[in-house]
Amino acid sequence: MSSQNPMRVAVVGATGFQGGAVARLLAERGHAVRTLTRRPEGDRPPLRGTEFVAGDPAVVRDVRRLFEGVTHAFVTMPLVYEEERIGLYASNIARAAREAGVERVVFNANTRVPQAVTSVPAFETRRLAERLLRESGVPLVVVRPPVYLDNLFSPWNGPALVDEGVLAYPLPASAPTAWLSHRDLAEAAYAALTRAGLEGRVLDIGGAVSLTGEDLAAAFGRGLGRTVRYVPLRPELFERGVAQLLGPETAAGVAGIYHYMAAGGDPLLMAGDDGVSAEVLGVSPAPVEEWVTRQPWQVWSNETEGRPA
Repeated sequence: MSSQNPMRVAVVGATGFQGGAVARLLAERGHAVRTLTRRPEGDRPPLRGTEFVAGDPAVVRDVRRLFEGVTHAFVTMPLVYEEERIGLYASNIARAAREAGVERVVFNANTRVPQAVTSVPAFETRRLAERLLRESGVPLVVVRPPVYLDNLFSPWNGPALVDEGVLAYPLPASAPTAWLSHRDLAEAAYAALTRAGLEGRVLDIGGAVSLTGEDLAAAFGRGLGRTVRYVPLRPELFERGVAQLLGPETAAGVAGIYHYMAAGGDPLLMAGDDGVSAEVLGVSPAPVEEWVTRQPWQVWSNETEGRPA
């Protein structure tokens, strides 16, 4: 498989932040991109070079239309944590990909997945989707990211970071975490789609180094040019804030990851893999400080007029 040949890629989840980053990178590099969306035309994100196919992943004929003529697929599930729905989505995608003769499917699990089965829907629905895709026989590569730096460039974190030097996040300060940017996810996804010999691999992708809360604060301090301290946010407070934006069911699903990490039974789950995935994929994730310096943090300052609410 060669990245020199233009691909026609179905990006499932391109209207979200993770899939959108992958769709943009593919389009930048001259590949055709299609995605499935239930959003009306006026409510779609600006994705230059991406063809939108109206439809629902729960409807097999819609997913088949998405996969018509595609050669590759990148799949990110939506923020849904119901086993039945995720199983239906994964089965429809696997069926359509197999019927279309797709050369490779890259599944983004949204998160690391513990080795042992848990009671956490955020982990187990992704484990289910991965299993269904693999059992379908499609050529599959799985990437399992840790936590995204882009989560921190937000109305919840930005003002406190810029004005007070406080970095609050619902991970234990002692948990080493290989923080990754959406752009570096996209680079890893591109490599997983194009590099030869990766079928069957499960890759715990992540940033260049694993950072504790104190390490992360120090990296942000260097990028922002000010002192930053890390404050571990209680998962229940995080869940309450997410619920105001996305509703209680989605918030409970997302926060399940952080409740699990707070319990401390698997403290290395979000840590790096000693560079194994980066070597296999041939990628070099940017240091945290570099990512920090690229963000327009001033938009969150209380001194900036018209700061987003």
